[in-house]
Amino acid sequence: MGETIELKLPTRRQARWGRLAVFGLMGVGLLAMSWMFSQPVPADCAAVKQVYFGPGRGIQDGELYGPGLHFVLPGYERLHIFPRDLQTLDFNDAESEFAKAKMGNDYHWVPSIRIQTSEGYQVSVDVTLLYRVVDPVKVLRDVGPGRLFETQVVQARAEKTLRQYLGELDAEDFYDDTQRTAKIERARAALTEELSAWGLQVWAVLLREYSYDQRYQVAIENRKIQDQKVFKNKAESIAASRAAERDRVIANGQARILVEKQRGEAEVTRIQAEADLYYRQKVAEGDLLVALAEARGTELENQALQAVGAGNIVGLEMAKALEGTQVIILSTTGASGVNPLDLDRLIEGF
Repeated sequence: MGETIELKLPTRRQARWGRLAVFGLMGVGLLAMSWMFSQPVPADCAAVKQVYFGPGRGIQDGELYGPGLHFVLPGYERLHIFPRDLQTLDFNDAESEFAKAKMGNDYHWVPSIRIQTSEGYQVSVDVTLLYRVVDPVKVLRDVGPGRLFETQVVQARAEKTLRQYLGELDAEDFYDDTQRTAKIERARAALTEELSAWGLQVWAVLLREYSYDQRYQVAIENRKIQDQKVFKNKAESIAASRAAERDRVIANGQARILVEKQRGEAEVTRIQAEADLYYRQKVAEGDLLVALAEARGTELENQALQAVGAGNIVGLEMAKALEGTQVIILSTTGASGVNPLDLDRLIEGF
């Protein structure tokens, strides 16, 4: 009898795992191809394409490539990435760790600039330069890829320009805000014009601090102390004269107040005297009128008593006087008659 050959077919679970493995390998392959044939451009950046060979080789002057994932052929072309946000170049002997951690590649630190003044003294200045890349194609073509624009152009030109303009100042001129600010503004204008030719834009040049060498520092501090003493004495003299003038003005004012007060009191006394005189005059006039009226009344009464029938009036007045008096009727004739007008007889009777 011949041998029997048994064929084992794959189970359904094995077939499913096989398909998953194929799909996984395909995904890995796609990811590998995506990584090989694409190049990411970060946010706040722009990229310029450069072709290395072929009819269109060289830097492409067309559209810039913004943030995102862009297809490239390895070995044939490449995207050169440049920042588009604000860049900081800090001339400072002490690097700012906070700024470095906060801004990353947007912050570049170099030592402070040593300025040779017109008097021969050394002044160290801390300057912050803010700028932007506005033409990445021009920067790539004239300077090169990467951060070469930062060291080869911005740093070198800034040091040269700042030394030129700040070196025109005397050592003491750094204390003068007007002169110092004017020189910084001239340096900023010159640096703006120079860097614009490289596709870079200057936003600000900030002189934050300056310090002299030890030899000059002691001399200028002593001189400034003397100047401050002179200014202090002058200010105290001016203050004393101003205080004397103030006291004089106050004294004059108080004297004028006293004079005006006395004049007012005299005016009040005069007005009161006039009012009192006026009152007495009016009272006298009133008394005179009353007296005249009474005299006139008496005169009229006298005239009335002298007229015809005045006896009746006298009788009436006598009657009024006798009101309430007891009346006794006596005979005035005969031997027992009483004559009230014969006083001697009346006395004899009593």
